[in-house]
Amino acid sequence: MKNSTNSHSNILLKTYLRVPTMWLVLLSIFLLTAGTWAYWEAYVYIALLTVASLSAITVWFRHNTELLERRTRAGEPEREQCLIRAIGIPIFFLFLLLPGFDRRWDWSQVPLAVVILANALMILGYALLVMAGRANRYLSGVVEVEQDQQVISHGPYAVIRHPMYAGLSLMIVFTPLALGSYWAAIPAVFTVPFLMARIVNEEKVLARDLKGYMQYMQKTKYRLIPGVW
Repeated sequence: MKNSTNSHSNILLKTYLRVPTMWLVLLSIFLLTAGTWAYWEAYVYIALLTVASLSAITVWFRHNTELLERRTRAGEPEREQCLIRAIGIPIFFLFLLLPGFDRRWDWSQVPLAVVILANALMILGYALLVMAGRANRYLSGVVEVEQDQQVISHGPYAVIRHPMYAGLSLMIVFTPLALGSYWAAIPAVFTVPFLMARIVNEEKVLARDLKGYMQYMQKTKYRLIPGVW
């Protein structure tokens, strides 16, 4: 029991320490592409992400310690998922680079109210992601089915089948506006079809390998947006 506690504490500490490094790298990308320190939208965005990330880690540590371990996994066992990632990664990087260049050359004039609303919706997406992680102890960054895995149908999973992707979609779509860029919204929106393709393939794997998932699909009709898809 003591060794298990120490192991979990080490995972928590490593995850906490990874957060500032990760977001400082992202902030550096924004500032370098912007070519200026005077980019207040980037500072606000990174501050909100940092607080949200630390809060998420605390919640997951209390309710789903396994999730913190799974976050370090890499490598997709499914070939289709590897292809989806390979095609989607360049678009994702474009989505990260454009806000700074937009700021550098003053392409967009995003009103303050829109920036504030976009940040709020981005945090809402993060909250949905946290709720998914709290409810589903099998949540992983790769598509796989574990030996003892069970279907999760409570919490946000009672409303949609993929709340993690719903939250991630909100975060991606509204990040450009939170950073004061209209142009970066174009590649951001184009990342959503790749998430949808990932969902379709993931459901094939779950329906094939996870007992009870077919019945869950019949009960919970929508994948991402209630009443739409």
